[in-house]
Amino acid sequence: MILQQKQAGWAILWMAALAASFSAPVFQIAFAVLAIGVIGMAHGASDLAIVRQGRQLFFLMSYGLAIVLCLIWWHTSPAVALPGFLLASAIHFGLEDAPDGGLAERIARGVSLIATPATLHQDEFRAILQGAGLAPTLPDTVTCSLALLGGVAAGGLLTVGFFSRNKRLITGTLALLILPPFVGFSLGFLILHALPQTEQRRDQLGYVRYTDYLRAIWPVLLGAIAIAGMAAFMLFPKGPDGFRSLFAALASLAIPHLLITPWFASRNRTV
Repeated sequence: MILQQKQAGWAILWMAALAASFSAPVFQIAFAVLAIGVIGMAHGASDLAIVRQGRQLFFLMSYGLAIVLCLIWWHTSPAVALPGFLLASAIHFGLEDAPDGGLAERIARGVSLIATPATLHQDEFRAILQGAGLAPTLPDTVTCSLALLGGVAAGGLLTVGFFSRNKRLITGTLALLILPPFVGFSLGFLILHALPQTEQRRDQLGYVRYTDYLRAIWPVLLGAIAIAGMAAFMLFPKGPDGFRSLFAALASLAIPHLLITPWFASRNRTV
């Protein structure tokens, strides 16, 4: 029964991704918001639960300060904040998604999630970088560089996935490579990072079923969604195009998850 529900969930997710891929950009963005901002956020919503109880208040204060500083940074200097966010994300993906892998696999994992969507969709990727606030003279160079790096990383990961029969690695990388950037990254992010991390957190906290895990973390999850929504509203771009608000909202919650949570988690092990 559980296996059938899981298969049905994957089928719905893939159908939604394919439908969004052949739809107008606004629906692709909507898919990304739901996939990353709701489904994908479930693993980060348990950050508080893995911190020792005596340090939770300090953790919340540090987390909140990081959110505020990130929003200020993005508002004052998006051309610097965007590359910094992408680099921090790549490092996080490399470390978290291949904890037992070698250096080459970790680099490929981190690079692929960020760069592979540019490989076959350079025009769309360039437009995203421009709208996110990158300096006008940089998107062409950055897009071409990421497209090259993404192609190499994706090729290596597909080869590894084929010989190791790692279906998750193959399907996630193909999603990043083939689907439009917003949809491809969202689906690849879920397959390769968010959903495996959610399963790991569920097991770490001692829950057998996802419903029990979600019941335990739903207040934090709803709060995170509300914060991301307010951040996007406050930084909503004035022009008809631009994705700065979307990236700012994502970064405001992702950066504390990337930097603050690992530090407190390491303290759990050493204190």
